[in-house]
Amino acid sequence: MTTSIASEHETAPSDKNFLPGPVLLLGAPGVGKGTQAKALMAAYGIPQVSTGDILRANISKGTELGKAAKALVDQGTLVSDDLVNQMVADRLKQPDTRRGFILDGFPRTLNQANWLDVQLSSDAGTLPVIAISIVVEYEQLLHRITGRRICGTDHIYNIYSNPPAVPGICDVDGSALIQRPDDSEAVFTERMKTFEAQTAPVVEHYRKQGRFEIVGGDRPVEEVTAGIVSALNRLRQASNQ
Repeated sequence: MTTSIASEHETAPSDKNFLPGPVLLLGAPGVGKGTQAKALMAAYGIPQVSTGDILRANISKGTELGKAAKALVDQGTLVSDDLVNQMVADRLKQPDTRRGFILDGFPRTLNQANWLDVQLSSDAGTLPVIAISIVVEYEQLLHRITGRRICGTDHIYNIYSNPPAVPGICDVDGSALIQRPDDSEAVFTERMKTFEAQTAPVVEHYRKQGRFEIVGGDRPVEEVTAGIVSALNRLRQASNQ
């Protein structure tokens, strides 16, 4: 069972033939999952499988699954696990997922994690999911989110780590900086509660199977990426033994 935090001195391996397989990046709001997902996609040439993107694509194309999902969305009802699972299953049939893929927004629940394990095991050529959690201290996450300020042309600052030269004014165009409603402490606190409640069973699911590791996210982006890659290699080696 592997749960240690990866060393900050690790570097990415040079094995070009390494198959990353399915990778689930976990982490609270603000840890940098999106940035790290893009780095892994570039490093391995694998796609990001986002349930949000899949849902929008199905609705846009008017597929049968999309029509069913749109009816629920229009009613303000959550799309069911079964419907999401079917959309994910269709996406994983695409040839670009054969080497691996980065999971985004899925699995969110233990039921989805169990379904995904069964789905992947039905294909002898598909590796099991490796789950890696990016961890950053609460106070730093709070500063990352609540310190964010943005101008009308989307220049982004942070009053703690990247402040403008003049408080409240954009360095580039001189316009006023605002804090988005979603970046308030109250919203962040609720998002954290939801994240922790949903994620705990998923983490325990992969931890019990020895397919989970923690990587410290309070470091430069490149070092976090190297830690994730090293953790992925260790877990893949262990799962092949």
